[in-house]
Amino acid sequence: MGWFSRYKKKPENQMAEKKELWYVCPSCTAHIYREEWEKNLKVCSKCNFHERLTCWERIDMLIDEGTAVELNPSVTTTDPLNFSDAKGSYADKAKEVKENTGLKESVVAVSGQLKSRNVILAVMDFRFLGGSLGSGSGERILLAAEYALLRKRPFIIVSASGGARMHEGIVSLMQMAKTCAGISRLRKAGLPYISILTDPTMGGVSASYAMVGDLNIAEPGALVGFAGRRVIEQTIKQELPKDFQTAEYLVEHGFMDRIVSRTDMKEFLANIFKYWNK
Repeated sequence: MGWFSRYKKKPENQMAEKKELWYVCPSCTAHIYREEWEKNLKVCSKCNFHERLTCWERIDMLIDEGTAVELNPSVTTTDPLNFSDAKGSYADKAKEVKENTGLKESVVAVSGQLKSRNVILAVMDFRFLGGSLGSGSGERILLAAEYALLRKRPFIIVSASGGARMHEGIVSLMQMAKTCAGISRLRKAGLPYISILTDPTMGGVSASYAMVGDLNIAEPGALVGFAGRRVIEQTIKQELPKDFQTAEYLVEHGFMDRIVSRTDMKEFLANIFKYWNK
């Protein structure tokens, strides 16, 4: 067994570097050069699987370089119920996720240019407590909508959320009406509101601002719905179609306007705004 004793394990940092060379698609298990995968905006070139993006990756993808200015960055979480459960307090969870993500809320809103057109963009980040809608994120969306109204600019929201934030109870649910009220004022002023639904968009977010856009579009394969599949099946005592609550299913049944690949999204939005002459 002398040969075995001479085996030297590679340093962990070298093994990590080797791992980073490839991306394994969770959908088709294809091995793709990580550089190619990132260049393709984290879309699998083999099966078109769209990996989730962070809010800043999404902003960099849609907003012209050097033009993004964050709006209301000081708005953050509140704990109106002093909520705690078996896993700890909401305050501690929020503090931990802020440290891990570098974010203060589940939404980041910016003013910037998309193909040289001034727009307001709000992007949800699923890493922040499942992209949940709380009082802070609702406030950020409302303020962004009001800024779009003041500046007479198109408003875009990219949703990625599990729904309302249970830690804030009824205060979280109030954000559904609050955000929709801000968007309603844009419609009355003749300003376009585009809703982009990504994987996943569920619960109170899908039941509010995510589905009231002048144009509702989604990325391929995005999970979009209200209650979870298992809950619905147990309630109606029926088995649902395999593609139920996918973007493709919703387009087929008239609940969505269009599916747009991530690599085409910026160009698609720029073309849409050509129909708006202001």
